[in-house]
Amino acid sequence: MNLRLTLILILSSLAVVFIAQNVAVVEIGFLYWRASMSSALLIFFTLMIGFILGWFLHSYLLYRKSKGKSVYLR
Repeated sequence: MNLRLTLILILSSLAVVFIAQNVAVVEIGFLYWRASMSSALLIFFTLMIGFILGWFLHSYLLYRKSKGKSVYLR
């Protein structure tokens, strides 16, 4: 077995254990909106939103740098 396959199997196994241990339903609310979901799904969605926001911010900063504008206010 090569290293990449081993790492994928280990991370997949950890993900399955994490999901199995976090099946408790939690209720979240924002203003007048309420939803119930498992805590594992909530953590997964929060992580995905963080990845997407980080990717957009990184792309924006690269765009600003390529235009020659300063990213930081002086």
